[in-house]
Amino acid sequence: MAPAAGAEAGEAVRRAVLGDAHVDRAAAGVTALDAPFQDWITQSVWGGIWTRPGLTRHTRSLLCIAMMAALARHEELALHLRATRATGVTQAEISEVLLQVGAYAGVPAANAALKIAKAVLQEGAAPEEA
Repeated sequence: MAPAAGAEAGEAVRRAVLGDAHVDRAAAGVTALDAPFQDWITQSVWGGIWTRPGLTRHTRSLLCIAMMAALARHEELALHLRATRATGVTQAEISEVLLQVGAYAGVPAANAALKIAKAVLQEGAAPEEA
C-alpha cells in the first residue's frame, strides 16, 4: 500500500525542520512496537498540522518551544531548539518565549528550559542572535 499524502508531506516537512540526519537516526531505531506511532506522527502531526497554511513554520517552532518548556518535555524541547536553525527562530525570540513561559507556566519550568536552551545554543545548534 502506498503511503498517504499526509505521510509524504509529513516526511518532507519533518526532514526540512529536523534535518535528514535526525530523521534517518530516528527511522533506524523504529521497531514493531513504535512503528504505528511513528507513522501517525509523520502523517498527522508533521503532515496534518505542520503543513497547514494558518501559521508559519517559524511560529509553529516558537509554539513547540513554549509548550515543551511549559510541559517539562525536556528531550522534545532540545529537539525543537535544535530545529530553530531551519525555522529561523532567533536566540532573542527563544529568550522572550521562555520569559513568557516563566510568567504563565512557572519559574521552575522556565529555569529548566533556559538551562537546556543554553546547552543547545552552546553546541551551535541554534541560530545566532538576530
